[in-house]
Amino acid sequence: MKENIVADTVLMIEPIAFGFNKQTAMDNLFQENDSVSPKIIQEHASKEFNGMVNELIKSGIEVIQIKDTHEPHTPDSIFPNNWVSFHSDGTIVLYPMYAENRRDERREDILKSIENKGFYINQIIDYTQAEKENLYLEGTGSMVIDRENKIAYASLSERTNEFLFLEFCEEMGYTPITFHALQEIGDKKFPIYHTNVMMGVCKGFCLICLETIHNEEEKRKVVNSLKSTGKEIIPISIHQMKQFLGNHLQLKSKIDGTRYLVVSQTAYKSITQEQLKKIKNYTEIIVCNIPTIEKYGGGGVRCMLAEIFLPKAIDTDCKFFA
Repeated sequence: MKENIVADTVLMIEPIAFGFNKQTAMDNLFQENDSVSPKIIQEHASKEFNGMVNELIKSGIEVIQIKDTHEPHTPDSIFPNNWVSFHSDGTIVLYPMYAENRRDERREDILKSIENKGFYINQIIDYTQAEKENLYLEGTGSMVIDRENKIAYASLSERTNEFLFLEFCEEMGYTPITFHALQEIGDKKFPIYHTNVMMGVCKGFCLICLETIHNEEEKRKVVNSLKSTGKEIIPISIHQMKQFLGNHLQLKSKIDGTRYLVVSQTAYKSITQEQLKKIKNYTEIIVCNIPTIEKYGGGGVRCMLAEIFLPKAIDTDCKFFA
């Protein structure tokens, strides 16, 4: 079965108690905290979430929206792409999570709801047992997948284990490209916690912060892979990465197939005119205003979107979940 390369359907989790997560802040240097009350943070996050949902629907993108639960408390549930991915052959992959309070985000009822929407589930590949060995691979946060060319890119970090990444690639039929992306704080260098904050692969082009790849051989490997697959490389600066420009996702309309690059308002303001001209050669743009979610969650629009590539079920009586 030919794999779709740009999704027209996404899963989004409506927040109930979104807020700063101390457990993820240990290595997510994009997160910030202050004295604003949790109630106010949640109110703003909810408004931003609903605004983003409306922007996507208005552009013809299907949104399967599921509300979070009060218990257990999962402050990062708004970022479902880290614990699950959905593939064109009917495979669902479940991933091992670094923060203990994020593991509770994995909910079977969410998968059942998606199946009840008419999607076909063939199998579930579950890597979550790796948590017992302190090994992690946080979905399409850890990996940036080029479905068109069957290549997966991964910046290795505590949240992106090389062994698990290679196992995923072998099982799913992707060519692995590994490297180390670093973020400087003062005179120290730290691994960037997720690959999808420094790069994203779209139809025809790639926005990537090459400055974060300090090893020249690794940088050449990434660049050569992108060029060999015909991607126009549009470099972004470290400042733009910190403005979440690397945390984007390309989707398409179910109505007319128009492709859209989904970015945040923060990211969009950082785009230069030259970059914007290049991007618009390939895609339209959807801008979503989510400053509260970016500030306290340390993730952007891409983190909020779990693409659904599952095929539609022909026989609705044949279900994975009884």
